[in-house]
Amino acid sequence: MAIINKVDTSDKLDAVFDRSYREPVILFKHSSTCGISAHALEMAMEIDADINLLVIQENRDLSRSVADRTGYAHQSPQAFVLVSGKPVYHATHYGIDPSRLAEAFSVPLVQIES
Repeated sequence: MAIINKVDTSDKLDAVFDRSYREPVILFKHSSTCGISAHALEMAMEIDADINLLVIQENRDLSRSVADRTGYAHQSPQAFVLVSGKPVYHATHYGIDPSRLAEAFSVPLVQIES
Protein backbone atom coordinates (compact mmCIF):
# COMPACT_ATOMS: atom_id res chain seq x y z
CA MET A 1 0.00 0.00 0.00
CA ALA A 2 1.26 3.46 -0.91
CA ILE A 3 2.33 6.14 1.52
CA ILE A 4 0.89 9.56 0.66
CA ASN A 5 3.11 12.63 1.03
CA LYS A 6 1.15 15.85 0.55
CA VAL A 7 2.88 18.41 -1.66
CA ASP A 8 1.47 21.74 -0.54
CA THR A 9 4.42 24.14 -0.59
CA SER A 10 7.01 25.13 -3.17
CA ASP A 11 9.71 23.75 -0.86
CA LYS A 12 8.02 20.35 -0.84
CA LEU A 13 7.67 20.40 -4.63
CA ASP A 14 11.35 21.33 -4.96
CA ALA A 15 12.21 18.43 -2.64
CA VAL A 16 10.26 16.00 -4.87
CA PHE A 17 12.19 17.13 -7.94
CA ASP A 18 15.49 17.11 -6.02
CA ARG A 19 14.87 13.56 -4.76
CA SER A 20 14.28 12.44 -8.36
CA TYR A 21 18.03 12.87 -8.93
CA ARG A 22 18.67 10.14 -6.32
CA GLU A 23 15.72 7.82 -7.00
CA PRO A 24 12.55 7.66 -9.10
CA VAL A 25 9.62 9.52 -7.54
CA ILE A 26 5.89 9.48 -8.19
CA LEU A 27 4.01 12.77 -8.40
CA PHE A 28 0.23 12.63 -8.63
CA LYS A 29 -1.87 15.71 -9.39
CA HIS A 30 -5.31 15.11 -7.91
CA SER A 31 -8.63 16.90 -8.15
CA SER A 32 -10.64 16.59 -4.94
CA THR A 33 -13.87 17.14 -6.89
CA CYS A 34 -13.37 14.64 -9.72
CA GLY A 35 -14.57 11.05 -9.62
CA ILE A 36 -12.04 9.99 -12.26
CA SER A 37 -9.26 11.44 -10.13
CA ALA A 38 -10.52 9.67 -7.01
CA HIS A 39 -10.62 6.35 -8.88
CA ALA A 40 -7.16 6.82 -10.42
CA LEU A 41 -5.69 7.71 -7.03
CA GLU A 42 -7.35 4.71 -5.40
CA MET A 43 -5.77 2.43 -8.01
CA ALA A 44 -2.37 4.12 -7.69
CA MET A 45 -2.45 3.67 -3.92
CA GLU A 46 -2.11 -0.10 -4.46
CA ILE A 47 1.51 0.49 -5.50
CA ASP A 48 4.13 -0.13 -2.84
CA ALA A 49 5.69 3.33 -3.07
CA ASP A 50 5.51 6.86 -1.78
CA ILE A 51 3.07 8.97 -3.77
CA ASN A 52 3.65 12.69 -3.69
CA LEU A 53 0.14 14.11 -3.88
CA LEU A 54 -0.62 17.60 -5.11
CA VAL A 55 -4.29 18.59 -4.69
CA ILE A 56 -4.86 21.09 -7.45
CA GLN A 57 -7.73 23.00 -5.83
CA GLU A 58 -5.47 23.84 -2.89
CA ASN A 59 -2.28 24.47 -4.89
CA ARG A 60 -2.95 25.91 -8.31
CA ASP A 61 0.41 27.71 -8.40
CA LEU A 62 2.24 24.44 -7.69
CA SER A 63 0.19 22.71 -10.38
CA ARG A 64 1.30 25.35 -12.90
CA SER A 65 4.88 24.89 -11.73
CA VAL A 66 4.67 21.14 -12.45
CA ALA A 67 3.46 21.93 -15.98
CA ASP A 68 6.35 24.34 -16.49
CA ARG A 69 8.95 21.92 -15.09
CA THR A 70 7.76 18.82 -16.93
CA GLY A 71 6.60 20.34 -20.21
CA TYR A 72 3.19 18.65 -19.89
CA ALA A 73 0.09 20.83 -19.86
CA HIS A 74 -2.00 20.70 -16.71
CA GLN A 75 -4.46 17.82 -16.42
CA SER A 76 -6.12 16.14 -13.48
CA PRO A 77 -5.74 13.49 -12.60
CA GLN A 78 -2.18 13.40 -13.84
CA ALA A 79 0.57 10.99 -12.81
CA PHE A 80 4.31 11.26 -13.31
CA VAL A 81 7.36 9.21 -12.47
CA LEU A 82 10.27 11.64 -12.33
CA VAL A 83 13.92 10.73 -12.78
CA SER A 84 16.59 13.42 -12.74
CA GLY A 85 13.83 16.03 -12.80
CA LYS A 86 12.28 14.65 -16.00
CA PRO A 87 9.15 12.56 -16.53
CA VAL A 88 9.89 8.97 -17.57
CA TYR A 89 6.21 8.14 -17.18
CA HIS A 90 3.25 10.43 -17.73
CA ALA A 91 -0.45 9.66 -17.98
CA THR A 92 -3.76 11.35 -17.35
CA HIS A 93 -7.33 10.36 -16.55
CA TYR A 94 -8.17 6.76 -17.50
CA GLY A 95 -4.74 6.39 -19.08
CA ILE A 96 -3.18 6.14 -15.61
CA ASP A 97 -2.21 2.48 -15.40
CA PRO A 98 -1.02 1.40 -11.94
CA SER A 99 1.05 -1.48 -13.33
CA ARG A 100 2.88 0.82 -15.78
CA LEU A 101 3.29 3.43 -13.05
CA ALA A 102 4.83 0.80 -10.75
CA GLU A 103 7.03 -0.50 -13.55
CA ALA A 104 8.40 2.97 -14.32
CA PHE A 105 8.91 3.63 -10.62
CA SER A 106 10.88 0.42 -10.08
CA VAL A 107 13.39 0.84 -12.92
CA PRO A 108 16.84 1.31 -11.34
CA LEU A 109 18.21 4.83 -11.72
CA VAL A 110 21.47 3.46 -13.15
CA GLN A 111 19.53 1.74 -15.94
CA ILE A 112 17.67 4.94 -16.79
CA GLU A 113 20.84 7.05 -16.95
CA SER A 114 22.71 4.69 -19.29
